[in-house]
Amino acid sequence: MRQAARRIVTGHTAQGRATISIDDAGPNVMEVKGWPGLYVTELWVTGEMPVNNMGAGDQGARPMRHDPTPNGTVFRLVEIPPEKSVAGIDTAAAFEHMGSHNKPRAEDSARHPSMHKTNSVDYLVVISGEMWMVMEEGETLIRQGDCIVQRGTNHAWANRSGRPCRMLFVLIDGRYSPELARAPEPR
Repeated sequence: MRQAARRIVTGHTAQGRATISIDDAGPNVMEVKGWPGLYVTELWVTGEMPVNNMGAGDQGARPMRHDPTPNGTVFRLVEIPPEKSVAGIDTAAAFEHMGSHNKPRAEDSARHPSMHKTNSVDYLVVISGEMWMVMEEGETLIRQGDCIVQRGTNHAWANRSGRPCRMLFVLIDGRYSPELARAPEPR
C-alpha cells in the first residue's frame, strides 16, 4: 500500500523574499507497469548545472523518466513491494514505462530481473523496510537508515521481506571512465 509523501518546496516572492512555494502530497506518482506495487513519486527534477534556483513552477510535475537528463538531477521516493507478492516482474515493460535507455541485458537479468546499469551517481536512504542490494559480485541487506552511494554500477533491488521497502533517491547525471567496458546506450 503506497503511503503519500509530503513535499515542501521553497522559493522566492516577487520581492526576492524566501517563502514556501509548494506544500502538497507529491502529486506526481506512478505505479510502474510490469512491476505491480512498485510506486515512484517524483518530488523534484533539475536539468542544468549549476541549478537555477530562481525558476518558477513545479519541477516535479514533468513526465517521469528513469534517468536524469544531461547535467540534471532527480529526487524521488520509491516503494518496492515484496517480491513474493508479485506474480512476476516484466522488466521490459517497467523500463519502457519509465523511459529508460538503461534496460537490463539478458545476461544481467539471469541474476535478477531488474539488474541494470545507469550512468548516474545515485544517493539512497532506506526510509522503511529492508531490501537486498544485488551486485554482479555479491549482495548486501540494507535496512532503515542505511545510506547507499551507487556509482554507475550494475545493480538490482530485491525485496525478499514480507513488507514494502521505501527508499529515497537522488540521481545525479554522471559519466563512465573510459576503462569501463560497457556503458549504457547514449541518451
